[in-house]
Amino acid sequence: MGFAADLIPIGLEYIAAAIEDLVDEVHIIDMDLEDASTQSFLDEYQPELVCISMSATDHHEGLRIAKIAKDAGCTTVLGGYHPTAIPEKLLAWPQVDLVVRGEGEDTMKELVQKASPRDVLGLSYKGARGIMHNGSRPFIQDLDALPFPARHLRRHKYHDHVTIHGGGERDVISMSRGCWGRCDFCCEPMMSRGRQRFRSPENVMQELLEIVAFHEGRPLHIFVTDPNFLGSPRRVDHLCDLLHPHALDIKFTVLVRVDSVVRNPALIAKMCANGICIYEMGIESPRAEDLMNVNKGITLEMQEKAVQILRANGAWAGGTFVIGLPNQTAEEIKQFPLYAKKIGLTGAAFGITTPFPGTKLYQELTQENLIVEHDWAKYDEMHSVYKLKHMSAEQLEELATYCHAKFWTLDTFIEQTRLSLKPDEKVPLQEFIKEMLVTLRFAWNTASDLQPEKMLTHMRIAAETSADPCVEAYTKNVGIHNIIDFPKSLLQVLGSQRIQFTLTENGVPITSYIIKTTKTTVEYVKAVSGRQDDATINLDADLENVNLSGHNNTLKLLKNFVGATVSLRGLEETWSRLRLLTAIGLESTRLITAQTDKVLDKIKKHPLPGWFK
Repeated sequence: MGFAADLIPIGLEYIAAAIEDLVDEVHIIDMDLEDASTQSFLDEYQPELVCISMSATDHHEGLRIAKIAKDAGCTTVLGGYHPTAIPEKLLAWPQVDLVVRGEGEDTMKELVQKASPRDVLGLSYKGARGIMHNGSRPFIQDLDALPFPARHLRRHKYHDHVTIHGGGERDVISMSRGCWGRCDFCCEPMMSRGRQRFRSPENVMQELLEIVAFHEGRPLHIFVTDPNFLGSPRRVDHLCDLLHPHALDIKFTVLVRVDSVVRNPALIAKMCANGICIYEMGIESPRAEDLMNVNKGITLEMQEKAVQILRANGAWAGGTFVIGLPNQTAEEIKQFPLYAKKIGLTGAAFGITTPFPGTKLYQELTQENLIVEHDWAKYDEMHSVYKLKHMSAEQLEELATYCHAKFWTLDTFIEQTRLSLKPDEKVPLQEFIKEMLVTLRFAWNTASDLQPEKMLTHMRIAAETSADPCVEAYTKNVGIHNIIDFPKSLLQVLGSQRIQFTLTENGVPITSYIIKTTKTTVEYVKAVSGRQDDATINLDADLENVNLSGHNNTLKLLKNFVGATVSLRGLEETWSRLRLLTAIGLESTRLITAQTDKVLDKIKKHPLPGWFK
């Protein structure tokens, strides 16, 4: 779930740092964040060499950019996992000149020094006799010798899309490379050949202090790119010793293996005490058969134990699952989100099994002639690309939506909020609503980008699945008022109400959320199928009218929701609805006044000439 933030191109930053002293100019352009066109940057910088980092999903976009660059007279270079796996197929395109296989720093350094691809290890290119593949380049053994990534070349700041971990500025760091795991569906065995290499803790600490200075001491969320962060527990332990005296305002997200957590409970406690508190684990499946078939090397007992260790230390326990493995049935897959909740995961993601080129899974399915989708843009873990035994591709894609909606019910969001709070602390209602809307916006944009043609279908499945009795049970047992700070004035004006918010499709109720209030508290929230008849206030939104697209404009997102509600049903002039409008109006006024006071205080502290005299 690191994908819930802007993906910082640290690979390109490493390469830029490696060649910066050898070339006249080097620029890093993150087209995901740019409004200007590729052509405009080519016109501005007039580069000789254009290097493009790409995954399988970026296949078409990478080739499109390469064609624009090639038409402008540039030499084009592709790199990353995808080009490393299929260099010959990419070089078959006229706009592709060279492919870097594996690590790029030393290969690019030698290329710009020689100004020729000949005999440069790790390069594939077009020669006089056709496509040439130079020998493989040995792994970089001394990672400490690499210059730190060229962060100074960034044109943008990177932020979290989802604010569960506090939002704010974001960065990434690589503390090791490779993984000794042998998972059949993973690209690492191909890229790192089952080896993991490490930087020294002292070198890592030096870069961390540089990152803090780069962000001018502001709070940070740092994503550690290592696919196996606990590959060397001894080094992590020493890093914690180095971190401790600095007391940095950093939260780290790390990727760890389940078995590594189980083997190192004391180290986990030490990591959490030093800000390494957000964990993503490859749970993969609640079926022992699946774990064995993909060479995962873990057990169901280890999964449960790992979550217990993390939760006992106040850590975020995230887990990823793969659905659509050979022999899985639809009914088995429907148990995945229930299992995720049962073992206590804080967050979960359910990716469709994708046979990326270079993996053992890809080789096996190719040999069996089972891969039916060859559009690389659909190799995104949201589309089914090979023939399944027990279901269609469409069914599996709908099951992915079902799994996410079944896990990410309202009680899951509230529980995440509870875990992030200090003792006796509550989150203001407006902040909770903001986080919910931004999270939904991220999910909306991801789905609409990758499956726009099926958007309404997936929205309906998510709405239907979100009706779950666990929401009412959780909000009653934990006490939603103990987590969310509901303004007293809001509740006093509303009084005793049953507010029902209903999602509909063509006017037909799908799922309703009922909020039971009194003059002093919110008793519970429940999510039910259809619509109930005893609500005192009814608000409807039709799926076809809901629009969550856009950026982090929370007010706009809220207006879209309200607009959908009003346009569909309207707020009738009843006493209860009048009280709702009055309560919202009073609370909005209070928030605006409080915000204005803050702005005025800042102006008083830093006045413009002539102010407040």
